[in-house]
Amino acid sequence: MKLASLFSGGKDSVYAIYLAKKQDHQIECLLSIFAHSDESHLLHHPNLQWTKLQSKSMNIPQLTINSISDNVDDELIVLEDLLKTAKEKFGIEGLVHGGIKSKFQKEKFSTICLKLGLSLVSPLWNTEPEKYMIDLIDSDFNFIMSTVSSNGLDDSWLGQTLSKLDVDTLKQLSKKFGFNLNFEGGEAETFVINCPLFSNPIKINKFEKSWDGYRGRFEIVDAELNYDA
Repeated sequence: MKLASLFSGGKDSVYAIYLAKKQDHQIECLLSIFAHSDESHLLHHPNLQWTKLQSKSMNIPQLTINSISDNVDDELIVLEDLLKTAKEKFGIEGLVHGGIKSKFQKEKFSTICLKLGLSLVSPLWNTEPEKYMIDLIDSDFNFIMSTVSSNGLDDSWLGQTLSKLDVDTLKQLSKKFGFNLNFEGGEAETFVINCPLFSNPIKINKFEKSWDGYRGRFEIVDAELNYDA
């Protein structure tokens, strides 16, 4: 089936593409919506401008649009318009997304897809958190922590590329502080810098960190594809 991917550049959206391709789906385009602000409950915000490098490395064209507000209904209108464009331009038959547990998101996306005659593909749905995180690393996914916003996660995690040892540490912290190990609740966000889908990894040349004692952000200022890797 020809699919568009709702794409943030984080581990979930990239791994959903990886699994969908393993299921013999074709990913025709990436759909990235620039959130109005950090307050969006539906869209990811950090480092979204650098998804253009991921698009290039995967050789999958990208359609982008700006959201007009943080209101969920407004964001869904923008997504519907983007899906209509993808359907006209690329002949998509469905949408793949990286949702794991959020029934709210899945119901909203299902409603739009039903309206447009599209299928919704959710390859990560209900995956077990620890197994999922280990599968990511075993599948050679390299991703950094781009935000943290939970008790138990401090600024030392910002920009960190996660290993199996880190997953063990996060597992213990998640038990102690009660956050989701896979960050499904927004406790952290990620950005994929290399994986089997990429022809070249992403090299981060410059970044800025911010930390307010609870929330932190790793902002990519300059990056490029590493053709020497």
